[in-house]
Amino acid sequence: MITRIQSGPRLSHAVTYPLTGTMVMTAGEVADSVQADVGMQTAEILAKIDALLAEAGTDKSNLVSAWIWLSHIAYFDAMNAVWDAWLAPGSAPVRACVEARLANPDLKVEIQVTALKP
Repeated sequence: MITRIQSGPRLSHAVTYPLTGTMVMTAGEVADSVQADVGMQTAEILAKIDALLAEAGTDKSNLVSAWIWLSHIAYFDAMNAVWDAWLAPGSAPVRACVEARLANPDLKVEIQVTALKP
């Protein structure tokens, strides 16, 4: 069972879980639609993450952590609007979000998550 500590709608400050399940980690996922705005890129990435988690036998309700890289911190609010709508209620993972230079200058966001497979 995942226990979320000081959990809010966007992130939890800590997450504990027993090591009896299987941990699922994604790579840093990016959008294929590099010319899209940050909201559309975020939605595309989250759809990829949904598919990867499903293939691994889990879903976003079992997220324990997320790393988000933005090519410009000005994209923070637009990315969060999509992220907040996507998260399963009550399942906010621990999360970090930083500004970083991404591999392709047209990429605006990259997201990596870790989830548990019950």
